Amino acid sequence: MKVFNLQCSASHRFEGWFASEEDYASQTQRGLLECPLCADKAVQRLPSAPRLNLGAGEPQAAPSPSEGAQELVAGDAAQALQAAWLQLARRIVNQTEDVGERFAEEARKIHYGEREERGIRGRASSEETRELLEEGIAVLPLPMPDGLKGPLQ
Repeated sequence: MKVFNLQCSASHRFEGWFASEEDYASQTQRGLLECPLCADKAVQRLPSAPRLNLGAGEPQAAPSPSEGAQELVAGDAAQALQAAWLQLARRIVNQTEDVGERFAEEARKIHYGEREERGIRGRASSEETRELLEEGIAVLPLPMPDGLKGPLQ
């Protein structure tokens, strides 16, 4: 089993587990890889420390301990933020009902007492969202990663 560090074009970092290098290459060529946060298919493999190739040119100076520590802390903070976002998104999916395209209609029915109060999620256009807010109906536009709509493997 090969575990690769991957990154999408929006700089979201995540791990990918593959049977082999060839399996990774095959999935990449077939467009099967996507970011679990934003569903971006522009995924690239990040270099791993043991495989860094600095070339045959002049030796490069190693970063100072403080520079390396700052990069590590920034990377850890970004990964922690991504993990927190995924945890929140999973919690929302588990604790709300997906009403799909009927979101605006269902939100109004709940607000005006025509349906029982419950947590819902779904899709609404920018115009529908603006109208709901103007009516005093509290909504929060929140993009949900496609990977959370079904079981993760």
